[in-house]
Amino acid sequence: MVQIVYCDDRHAQAWDEYVSRHEQGSFYHLFGWKRINESVFGHQTFYLAAMEDGQIKGVFPLVYLKTRLFGKILCSLPFVNYGGPCTDDPSIDRLLIEEARSIVHQHGIKYLEIRGTRKVGGDLPTSEHKVSVTILLDPNPDTLWNAFKTGHRNNIRRAYKRGLTVRSGGVELLETFYEILSISWLNLGTPLYQKDYFAQVLHTFPTAIKIFVLDHQGVPVSAAFNGHFRGVVEGMWLGALPKAREVEASYVLYWEMIKDACERGYHLYHLGRSTVDSGGEAFKKKWNAFSTQLYWQYVMRNGGPIPQLNVANPKFQLAINVWRRLPLPVTKVIGPLVAKGIP
Repeated sequence: MVQIVYCDDRHAQAWDEYVSRHEQGSFYHLFGWKRINESVFGHQTFYLAAMEDGQIKGVFPLVYLKTRLFGKILCSLPFVNYGGPCTDDPSIDRLLIEEARSIVHQHGIKYLEIRGTRKVGGDLPTSEHKVSVTILLDPNPDTLWNAFKTGHRNNIRRAYKRGLTVRSGGVELLETFYEILSISWLNLGTPLYQKDYFAQVLHTFPTAIKIFVLDHQGVPVSAAFNGHFRGVVEGMWLGALPKAREVEASYVLYWEMIKDACERGYHLYHLGRSTVDSGGEAFKKKWNAFSTQLYWQYVMRNGGPIPQLNVANPKFQLAINVWRRLPLPVTKVIGPLVAKGIP
């Protein structure tokens, strides 16, 4: 008989072993994210596992956000590209979702949001406004280079001639990365998490994280934060200063990261999620990437339409425009207080 277990640190090893061998398992499903969300943001988590005869048959990581702005939200998973159940079969999906539904009602949560790479739970209300854009890698980066369109290769060559160089590393580049991301997200009108969030990700997954910094004539203008798990590179966060756009820095940064992934033997590069038919998706497809549908599915406690908690919602445009006008030091202080409540 299958039982649903609420996991704690005692289950961490078995949880990660299951995720590491399961085809649905991703970097974001690893148990370490539970500790990060609890320690950095103070969020309560529910890491559900379906157990049968002492063996895990499925896992479902959930984070509970109590926000003044948006109410109580249960999410799998906030702040990263996707999450959702990782299970052996659809019957386990249903058991885990029903347990999550009971959490929603028990705690008076407004809704559960499941951000997944596949549909689960039958007829749950679903939004399909996001895609994951992925490159198939090759051990020889020249194979990818030769497959690019001529115009794309010329764009990369032209950018290199502007004095662009890329360096990579770990925690020693965190300060530079965070400064660039702070300015980049301010220009987008988006509050940013505290620096300790990224520091804890580095601390929790020291061999899985790599930071890339792009310099223009020796001055940092763009940076990226990538995760690595089981042959897959996860593009997690990327920021750029206005100067980066002027010198077309993205062409060099992306190519250097792609080459690194090829040479290190990775077979897939998820370039992060993008809004369907957006400029971001179009740029990523220049690298011969393909889009895979992501599914935002909902359990609404009291029914009603699914939430529209995204920058495309006109209701948020005023707040975004106001945020863009704030001084950077101010956003660094109040931004993390707001950002931790925006899944």
